[in-house]
This record gives sequence, structure tokens and C-alpha cells, in this order.
Amino acid sequence: MRETRLDLADFVMPLFVAPEALPNEALSAMSRHTVDGLIREVDDLAAAGVRAVLLFGIPEDKDDEGSGAWDDDGIVQRALRELRPRFPELLLLTDVCLCEYTVHGHCGVVRDGEIANDESLELIARTAVSHVEMGADAVCPSDMMDGRVGAIRAELPETPIVSYAAKYASAFYGPFREAAGSAPAFGDRRAYQMDPPNVREALRECELDVAEGADVLMVKPALPYLDVVRAVRQRFDVPVAAYNVSGEYAMVKAAAARGWLDERSAALESLTAIKRAGADLVVSYWTKQLSAWL
Repeated sequence: MRETRLDLADFVMPLFVAPEALPNEALSAMSRHTVDGLIREVDDLAAAGVRAVLLFGIPEDKDDEGSGAWDDDGIVQRALRELRPRFPELLLLTDVCLCEYTVHGHCGVVRDGEIANDESLELIARTAVSHVEMGADAVCPSDMMDGRVGAIRAELPETPIVSYAAKYASAFYGPFREAAGSAPAFGDRRAYQMDPPNVREALRECELDVAEGADVLMVKPALPYLDVVRAVRQRFDVPVAAYNVSGEYAMVKAAAARGWLDERSAALESLTAIKRAGADLVVSYWTKQLSAWL
């Protein structure tokens, strides 16, 4: 009679690829992999039944515009060229953003200390195109620039777009920013990410992205915003995704390491809550462990 069930087919494993490996002893799922190491990790994931991965790239060099994001020899592009022929059945999603590639760590071009929204759109769309040309099945714009879904759709009329439609300026991104090397060098991202108290604004953002051609709407983070997940699910007919972010993952890991709670039970309860709220798809660092737990 259980109303909500977890299915590994509904989960996506985030992976970090970089020129040099960087193991994370406390949060192993957030380790950086070289391209060769990534192939070994994906081989393990595929053997465990994981069906989808989301790639984040950490480049060797950064610049003001984040040109490594769309470079044909960029780190994500090299990874896609290696993964695509080896894992034809695996769904390859890619994060589309400039923050990992810019010296300032912001998600768009910065001019005179301000985000140049419209100037950033061309570069974000160019990044998405380069990923698809190298084998990505779907692109996931996470920058929160206004109009970026439309810019990508104009260049990629047939490619699925998983839009970070309601991405909040959250305190739960810390471990990710350390793993990805994407913390802002100055200021914060509140000028373009969403204000945590707002939910009606999230629905307007989602409505705009659907109108521009988004195929999937993502809410990020997941657990502090389950009400937003539910509101998006009730309002829109497209699939809804939720990102179980690094801070949510790290808190449970840290508490479990102290013996304060059982990791497996707490993780399964958390992931069930995300599904119960209405998420069709969940991006989670527990995906690999979930394959064993289920």
C-alpha cells in the first residue's frame, strides 16, 4: 500500500571531471575525476544500474568570459567524446554554466562589476551546442540568466533542455562550490538566483522557461524547497526535477559520521520526501549508494 516508491531509473548521478583527480575522503561522491577516472566511475555506475549522469567540468585555465566552457577540447567535451561510444545506453546530461570557467566565478559575463545578462546568452547557447555536438543527450542550463532557455532552443530545436528554472540563492551549495572551484571571487549570486522566501516568483520563472522551450523544470535545492517542488508539479504538465544538493548530502554524511543518525535511513527518507513532493527526476550524490540500497 506504499504510495511513494524510489526507482533508480528516476535518479541522476552528478560527476565532476577535471584535468587532475582530487579525491574527497569525507564526501566521496564529490571527488574530481580525470577523463580516464571518469570512464572507470561511469563503468561502475552503469554496472550498478544507474541510467543517467550529469557532468560538471573544472577546466585547467579560466578567463573573464569562461571560454573553456565551449572549447572543442574543453574538459567536458573530451569526457563526452570518450563516454558516448562506450556507454550508448547511458543518458548523458551536462551542466551549462560559465561559473566553473570564469576567473570571477559568476555564471555570466561581468562588465563594470555587473552581470551582462544579454551578452552572456550567446556564450551559454554556444556552450550547450558544443556539448550536444560531442554527444550530450540533454543540456541543463543552471546560470539563471533571463532568456537563456530561449537562446539555447533557438540553436538546438530538438535537444531536451532541463532548465534550472527555480534555482535559489541558497546556503546549501558550499561543498559543491569547493568541488567545482566555482565560488564567486566577489559579491554573491543574488542578482540572478532566486530569493529564498519567494514561491510565486518561482512559478513565474517556470512559466517563462516553459514558454521559451524548456522540457523539464528543475527546483534547486530540493529539501528546503519541497513546497516549491509541489507548487511546480501542480501548476505545470512538464516533468519536474529536483536537485538534492551538496549541502543536504553533506549534512547527513557529517551527522552519520558522528553517530547521530543512520545515513541509509536518513538518505532514503530524504529522497522519498523529494519524490513525494512531486519530483519526477532527482539529481543526487546518493545515486550510486542508492543502487545498492534498492
